[in-house]
Amino acid sequence: MIKSRLCDLLGIRYPIIQAGMGPFSNNNLCAAAANAGVLGLLSTSGLWEKERQPVIYKAFVETAEADFNDDMATVLEKVLKRTHRLVKSNKGVFGINVMVSAEVIQASTVLIDRAIKVRQENPELRDTFKVIFTSAGDPMPWGEKIKGAGFTWIHVVPSVRAAQRCKRAGVDVIVASGHEGGFHIAWEPVHTMVLLPAVVDAVSDEKTLVVGAGGFCDGRTLAAALVLGADGAQIGTRFLATQESDFPPLWKEAVVAAEDRGTLVARGFVGPARWIKNPRSIEHARNTLQKSPGVFLGTPDDYSTIDTSLIDFERESIKATYEGNREKAMMAAGEVAQRINDLPTVSDLVQQIVKEAETVLKEVSKRVIA
Repeated sequence: MIKSRLCDLLGIRYPIIQAGMGPFSNNNLCAAAANAGVLGLLSTSGLWEKERQPVIYKAFVETAEADFNDDMATVLEKVLKRTHRLVKSNKGVFGINVMVSAEVIQASTVLIDRAIKVRQENPELRDTFKVIFTSAGDPMPWGEKIKGAGFTWIHVVPSVRAAQRCKRAGVDVIVASGHEGGFHIAWEPVHTMVLLPAVVDAVSDEKTLVVGAGGFCDGRTLAAALVLGADGAQIGTRFLATQESDFPPLWKEAVVAAEDRGTLVARGFVGPARWIKNPRSIEHARNTLQKSPGVFLGTPDDYSTIDTSLIDFERESIKATYEGNREKAMMAAGEVAQRINDLPTVSDLVQQIVKEAETVLKEVSKRVIA
């Protein structure tokens, strides 16, 4: 059985993190992942999109046992309690993924404060709700609040420099996310084979764990993460294409149908994003080249400097995906989409990944003479 320090730290059976994949609802997926023995992550960024993207907010609320008129903090509280109820008998472990970029700092603070309050007022949640995972922003301001409340703190980074900043901030687990990943990716295209061992060399020690993200989808890639020195792997697109996944059927179908070289990069909500290649995303990439060329040049821009018609196009495309409109739909996914060809249950998928990783690691030791 494959175990790592990540398992010991979080109390999970297997060294796998199910990616949060915000801003889209994954409330059911998170519960299924936690029950399967990996860390399940709830997305939260869709909670501040009620006015601009009601279709995303509605999907979140419906699987949170909440009401559309609830404020975002109340919705979060309800989904935390629901998830605890669904995973406690299996000793499942879950967390929340919260974007902490400057543009959304006010909403991030509200969500993290409510998460802390809910666990303080409901001590039984300490056995299941163990993680706050932050992303897309500076980790420095958050350590005292998150770790002071007794959570394990995880933060995702695209570079060695960012990983070193996380270490100074006191992050417990640093996720090194390569450019192969789905949806939000870094401005500079550093891929997992380069990034992950570099981050391991820079920050991994007895107090700081490292997890790989970007390109992980099966037992072979999990084994690769461990061989590269990581304590586990974060998996997104492969979990998206499962039976319990909350993502719309059209989205799941697009992942399974993706072929060789089946993704491209274009503008996303908060920077570069990876999309499944189709006529709509190709049009978006062409528009991005004209209106936000920094996506392809590694030069960050923001809403104050780009033509916001790009963002409007993205919102319209996501809405179409939820509505089943194939003509206007645009779906995000990692490069691994081309390696995915079925929709298993989460439990079956996890068992398949773990068994394959065990086999691969045993076979390597037989084939290689050291």
